[in-house]
Amino acid sequence: MMKKQPKLTVVGAGPGDTDLITLKAIKVLKQADVVLYDALVNPKLLNFVNPLAELIFVGKRKGCYRYQQEQINELIVQRGLTHGHVVRLKGGDPFIFGRGAEEMQYAAAHELEVAVVPGISSSLAVPAYQNIPLTKRGSAESFWVITGTTKEHQLSNDVALAAKSNATVVILMGMGKLAEIVRLFQREGKDTLPVAIIQNGTTPEEKIGVGTVNTITTIVQKKGLSNPAIIVLGSVVSHRQELLQLQREITLKAVV
Repeated sequence: MMKKQPKLTVVGAGPGDTDLITLKAIKVLKQADVVLYDALVNPKLLNFVNPLAELIFVGKRKGCYRYQQEQINELIVQRGLTHGHVVRLKGGDPFIFGRGAEEMQYAAAHELEVAVVPGISSSLAVPAYQNIPLTKRGSAESFWVITGTTKEHQLSNDVALAAKSNATVVILMGMGKLAEIVRLFQREGKDTLPVAIIQNGTTPEEKIGVGTVNTITTIVQKKGLSNPAIIVLGSVVSHRQELLQLQREITLKAVV
């Protein structure tokens, strides 16, 4: 039997809703010989995988590290050499805080063919599902997407820079640093800036808390919000409430 060409395809699984994976991603899953998937990947997506493929759960969520990154890198190369086409299935988009680029670089250095299938990033889709636009004419001309925790386990210095701007700020993996984030925005006089925190976005388990910089920590405690969650700071958060109010008024008129 002819040996298969060792290959890695890094695939974005989207933010959680199974309908938000791309057609190209599904096609690649059907061609896989091995699939390494993360904790943030909706397990229902595994139904699209080639039934003959080997499935390997590799964790990769805070408090859920079944494999360290170095072990994952080695596993990709080992399975590629022995099995052929390895698909690395990651939540969201693999190039937005997904370490997809690192895995591709490692695989390429070990003579594997590499490719990527972009995914819909949770940083964009999760706010959108809650009717929060990251840009809106007259409210926000740009947005920042920032990791809440760097590889040194510190809050990114970019959060302090973003707090000085008028842009919408989206922080991933930042719940453990929420108090620090709040202090940075308070320091810039943005006590009343709207904030939304969305947990398990785009899934049936989705929960949301909406408040201001001054009130959000209390709301998080009251609602029991925790990881995985996305923090959105900016005037665009108010768009959600405005839409809800309009919908309520339309409903009331229909009843009358």
